Amino acid sequence: MSAEDAAIAGGFESLFEVLRRLTPRSGLSLTAASTLWRLSHGGPQRLCDLHGPEGISQPAMTQLVTRLEREGLAKRGSDPADGRAVVVSVTDEGRAAVGHRQEGRAQALAGLLEGLSEEEYASVAAALPALRKLVELAKGGPTA
Repeated sequence: MSAEDAAIAGGFESLFEVLRRLTPRSGLSLTAASTLWRLSHGGPQRLCDLHGPEGISQPAMTQLVTRLEREGLAKRGSDPADGRAVVVSVTDEGRAAVGHRQEGRAQALAGLLEGLSEEEYASVAAALPALRKLVELAKGGPTA
């Protein structure tokens, strides 16, 4: 890794930490919020498919889904293609919780952006296409 790559990685680490702290405290762990976001944006998913992307064990995901279900944020059902499999979906209350976190983070970030000069703001805006491409690459999406 070059020194420039290390500096970029360090910048992203710092940005991630800031974004994490900007997120409103809602009683949801980062993993719970991420799981709800995944269900909200990707639709219902098999319980066995949720744990890998979150980096936790299947038993831990089962416990998390049980808690989310108890709190009314997610629900379980049978997979129409295979009645033996469990499918998890987000409830309206879960979608609202995801939206609340996103809105709070966006408002806090907007406040920080106000502290930038016009030139700095334009630089951040100009970097968005490259950042979106990094997100696609991280998800295993198109590289072209």
